[in-house]
Amino acid sequence: MKTEKKTGADRTQPAVRDEWWSDERVKTFLELESSNDESPDFHVLVKAYRGMVPEAFQRFVNFFVESGRNINEADMHGQTILKIVSTHRNSVEYAEILKKAGAS
Repeated sequence: MKTEKKTGADRTQPAVRDEWWSDERVKTFLELESSNDESPDFHVLVKAYRGMVPEAFQRFVNFFVESGRNINEADMHGQTILKIVSTHRNSVEYAEILKKAGAS
């Protein structure tokens, strides 16, 4: 059975910006595993950045640092999460969260 192809706004999921993330849900990102040669610390930081609103990301970063993980871990190209986030025009708040947690 073939269905008509969706276009424009019909093909995307609406953004959810006011959803509350419990601490338990935020902490589940610490358990994500990398499926390739990517560093586990870098992998979970990228996933959290892409999937969380700033408030949840702030709490995630706190849990991440408290668990002794490396906030300055680089990807296979030598880029840290802060370097990547800093290139995104709407990510100033995320970059500040990372800097306050010791990212460089």
